[in-house]
Formats: sequence, C-alpha cells, structure tokens
Amino acid sequence: MNLAFLSPDAGLEHDNGPGHPECPERLTAIRDQLVAGGLDPWILHREALPAGRTDLRRVHAGAHIDRVLRHVPAGERVMLDGDTALSPGSHEAALLAAGAGMTAVDWVMGAENRRAFCAVRPPGHHARADRAAGFCLFNNVAIAARHAQARHGIRRIAIVDFDVHHGDGTESLVAGDPSILFASSFEHPAYPGSGVSPLGDNCLNVPVAGGSSGEQWRQAVAAAWFEQWDAFAPELVLVSAGFDAHREDELSRLALSEDDYAWITARIVELAERHAQGRVVSMLEGGYALHALGRSAVAHMRELGGL
Repeated sequence: MNLAFLSPDAGLEHDNGPGHPECPERLTAIRDQLVAGGLDPWILHREALPAGRTDLRRVHAGAHIDRVLRHVPAGERVMLDGDTALSPGSHEAALLAAGAGMTAVDWVMGAENRRAFCAVRPPGHHARADRAAGFCLFNNVAIAARHAQARHGIRRIAIVDFDVHHGDGTESLVAGDPSILFASSFEHPAYPGSGVSPLGDNCLNVPVAGGSSGEQWRQAVAAAWFEQWDAFAPELVLVSAGFDAHREDELSRLALSEDDYAWITARIVELAERHAQGRVVSMLEGGYALHALGRSAVAHMRELGGL
C-alpha cells in the first residue's frame, strides 16, 4: 500500500454550531464513500500524532497559539470571528489536524512513492500567523511544510491549493520564501477577496471567474502552473485539497466535477514522480456539499494511490 489515510476522530468533536457548513458530517461523508467506493481495503489507515507548541511556533505567533489553546469555552462555543468557532472539542481537533500533516510527511519521507491524504477538521489555509479566519484555526499545510524543512531538510516544497477560496493565510506565510512555490486557484471575486495581486514571485495565483466550467479551470491552471512546477523541481509536494469548487457546492459559483479533481491530482502525482520521488501529502480544506465532497475526495485518493 502506497496511500495512507489519516483522519483523527477528534475532528468530529470540533463544533462550529447548528447549520454551519464546516460540520463533522464532512468527515463521515468521506469515510462512508471510501467504503461505498471499494477503496477502503486498499489504503493504509494511520494514526496522527498531535502537533506541539514548537511545531506551531514555526508558523504562528505565540499570542495566537495561546488564544486558541487556552480559550476553553464555558458553554458550547465562542466565535473568534463571524465564521470561525472554538468549542470544547476544538483544541484537540486543531492539534491533531496540524499533527496529521506532520505525521504524513514523516511517513512519506520513509520511502519512495508514498502518498497520504489527511481528512481533517478544522481546515487551515485561511489561518494567518496571528489569527484564525475562514473556519481555520491553525494553518495545517504551512505547519507540515515547515516540519518537512526542519526535520527532513527538504529544500524545495510545492504547495498546491485548489480550494474555491484563495489560500490567503498560506500565501501570507510563505510569500517571498524561495524554498516554497505556492500555487493557488480560486473563484474571484469571492471570499476572502484577495489573491489577484500575488504577494511574492513564488506565488502562482489563478483567479477564475464565477460560472467557469471545469474545462476553463483546467486551461487556466495548466497555463499558469505546469511549466513553473517543473522549473522549480520540488522535493516534496503538499496539497490544500478543497473540493468546494464542485458544481453541487452552494459556496461556489464554479462548476468543477470529480473528474476535474482526478485530473489535477494526476498532474500533481506526475510532478511528484518526476522530481519528488513520488511523495505527496494532501490535506482537506473546503468542500461542503456532502455527497459531492465524498465522491471528490475518493476520486482524489484514487489518483494519489494509483487505484
């Protein structure tokens, strides 16, 4: 088995409140579709280790870490902003979501052609150094990247973010760093309203107009990314895998399908095989239409594992 699946049960205990699109059922939808799609016997289930304060400090300010970890709600939850909540179960979920990416990096670095998908909550790509935002508490993919550099000496990391929303938190954390190439496609205009002007030469941002088809999205990212990916020649590929650009997702006006997610995943795997000994770690970001999320995540995992 060359595909690991990490999905800590603590992610089910993070509670954003009734009717919130970023809900625990997102994880169960993916797990159920793994079984229904016949993929479950072919993947390696691995336990995640929690991130520690030193790991978080590579990315986040101490005051922000304290705000998340020490602010235990007296009741059901407290809101950090209009979209982002802390509940009694959020602390463990956040530490294991960040730790899952680190655990996955350690596993894929143990041999060639290993890949991993981390189905975690809360997501991470809107979290900045000093604040939570957009459903995100800690920036899981940035923490995984800094861990890969600190523990494994990785010199060049590509981060590919195909969530429907611009990965503004991740970009703010890596912009101008020549050791990381950040590629983000997103609907524009849409939340958070950023990304049209990249923050650094290492940021390949692809704003896509609402109403665009999967084919239009494919053409846009292929033109902006593929040659630059190969020129950069990453030693590890990390993915912020948001499935909310799906045509069934109400938070999106794009019209992607499972086939589009399979297509971009196949391109990511090909990149990793050319330059990174096949090593890819993917982390769940958005995706809120539950049936579409489950199908899309499984299509993504099939391509990651060559299944």
